[in-house]
Amino acid sequence: MPTSPIETIKPLLRTLQGERQERPPLWLMRQAGRYLPEYRALRAEKGGFLALATDPEAAAEVTLQPIRRFGFDGAILFSDILMVPWALGQELSFGAGEGPRLTPALVDAALASLEAAPARLDPVYATVRGVAAALSPATTFLGFAGSPWTVATYMVAGQGSRDQEETRLFGYRDPAAFTAIIKAVVALTVDYLAAQLDAGVDAVQLFDSWAGSLSPEQFERWVIAPNRAIVDGLRARRPGATIIGFPKGAGGKLPAYAAGTAVDAIGLDETVDPTWADRVLPEGLPVQGNLDPLALRVGGAALDRGIDRVLAAFPERPHVFNLGHGIGQHTPVAHVEHLVARVRGA
Repeated sequence: MPTSPIETIKPLLRTLQGERQERPPLWLMRQAGRYLPEYRALRAEKGGFLALATDPEAAAEVTLQPIRRFGFDGAILFSDILMVPWALGQELSFGAGEGPRLTPALVDAALASLEAAPARLDPVYATVRGVAAALSPATTFLGFAGSPWTVATYMVAGQGSRDQEETRLFGYRDPAAFTAIIKAVVALTVDYLAAQLDAGVDAVQLFDSWAGSLSPEQFERWVIAPNRAIVDGLRARRPGATIIGFPKGAGGKLPAYAAGTAVDAIGLDETVDPTWADRVLPEGLPVQGNLDPLALRVGGAALDRGIDRVLAAFPERPHVFNLGHGIGQHTPVAHVEHLVARVRGA
């Protein structure tokens, strides 16, 4: 894919586009978050997550905080995967000490009863513009969205769950209604990611946090096919868009996901043996991951072993060093500093 002069000096973007670096570029999922004291202070000032995420100046500041502190190669937009259902017309709230809630839950209400509110996404685009203007030319800016299956689990049940049973049953019992939800999420996600790219992100990631809960048949129908629809739709509108797929829990279905979705890079969760992934994934396909976030939290010898194992797993493959999932809120900042130094060979 042709690159601009600025893009050519971004090691993370170059890696995602297939160029192997001597030392892998580094960023961490949820790097802008509760483990940082500066984040906690700003969130307390704003009074809650949604207020923070929809304040472009504050959300840009949160996005930039870990870049200033650690010098990561990538900045990840501070937002939430549930912005899409919020824009589709569900109401979104974050209660103290609770996970996010969407109302009405679509297990009890029809998709057609929702009144779309696409303007709810405008603060996200303003955040992107603010961050893009502030970043160093060497830092890759990553946008993101939730993948349709994961987003739909919240839309149907109204909240998260451990095994997504309610949504899986809904998909079996009323596949037509569930297909309509998935298609609505796909369509808006293409719009959403295209607008993020227009506003200044360099690449985007699709988070499928609950992909591991599905049978092979459902995985093909509700994970691979909708993600491929997003990839195709986004590339039709923004040729050359760089897309990372992160199907958490996919395990042995990763090769099928890679082939079926045609993403540019695959994120590996912490349960995946990276040596196995290097062996079975298509040659040259960039991968991202996959240090256990708990090893980062514990630190010491366990952290060093984990870092070294991941670094050794991809001798020829383009690799972005990252966690296997998001950084935990109780992770010591000093452990992150140690990780950065070790990955970079300091």
